[in-house]
Amino acid sequence: MARIKTVDPAEATGKAKELLDVVKSKMGMVPNMMRTMANSPAVLNGYLGFSSALGASSLGGKLGELIALTVANENGCNYCNSAHSFVAGKMGIKDEDVVGARNANSTDPKINAALIFSKEILDNRGAVSQVALANVRAAGYEDQQIVEILAQVSLSIFTNYVNILADTDIDFPKLAPIEKN
Repeated sequence: MARIKTVDPAEATGKAKELLDVVKSKMGMVPNMMRTMANSPAVLNGYLGFSSALGASSLGGKLGELIALTVANENGCNYCNSAHSFVAGKMGIKDEDVVGARNANSTDPKINAALIFSKEILDNRGAVSQVALANVRAAGYEDQQIVEILAQVSLSIFTNYVNILADTDIDFPKLAPIEKN
């Protein structure tokens, strides 16, 4: 059971209602994560704005989903693992690529470099080594994409922590819980 209440879109008022209506019009539903964030319209608005901005990044939506899966699994966020696995499938990402991303790897060398770099960002709290930076650059990522990878990791950390703190009820097809060592 969730530890933070969710806002019922039918009962929401003001800015929370406005934002939840936008989510419903775009997604056809309002995920529990966004219902939780709606406790603070400023938080939900910030999340939606950051997410929308990254949707237009040069990384593309598919790599963004794969990075989100790497981060969710590193952080042990079962909600985000389920949600991003579902979204990745809807985007046409193959099951084996979803499983690979959960483990920060890909058979595609360029994507693999981005996922390894994402894990490096997490493991080192942003203080990645010169070697890690050189490796991601050698894979073909320029400064624009490097800061976009960082931004995707940062957004994913935020959503992971919201869902871990709230113990958000998963409203996507549930996957087995993430086992952390």
